[in-house]
Amino acid sequence: MSLTQKSFLPFFLSLIFLLSTITTTTSTLQNLLRSQGLPGGLFPNNVKSYNLDQNGRLEVQLDGPCMTKYEARVVFDSVVRANLSYGGLMGLEGLIQEELFLWFPVKGFLVNDPSSGLILVDIGLAHKQLSRSLFEVPPVCKPREADLLENLGRKMGFQAQR
Repeated sequence: MSLTQKSFLPFFLSLIFLLSTITTTTSTLQNLLRSQGLPGGLFPNNVKSYNLDQNGRLEVQLDGPCMTKYEARVVFDSVVRANLSYGGLMGLEGLIQEELFLWFPVKGFLVNDPSSGLILVDIGLAHKQLSRSLFEVPPVCKPREADLLENLGRKMGFQAQR
């Protein structure tokens, strides 16, 4: 076996382990949510890890703040916390949703009647009923637009100073 083949094997095995860990974390969180009567796609695809304590307090770590869309645009913080109980994810922290060009904190998700196909989204000032199907698959979450604009501004400023 050549040196290149010897160094490639550990790299390849590490890559497989890393990818299986990411997939397992996301799918395990999906399974946890489904076992509690909730859709599995309430959190995006970039979940790094999560912890559920004995009091039902769920903490989800993401790769970083990101934006996605269900029915409206939403922004996830890098850490999202909530109280998990059967049919509900309440007391949410770290999630905001755009409504009529304003951003509101999402306080919770509630499934009162699983057969209705609806999920109740609590945005503080109001409750919205949305199709549960919007939340079945974890959405792709991209870096927030504000972060992209800030990085672009830094790059342009750096180039202008040359």
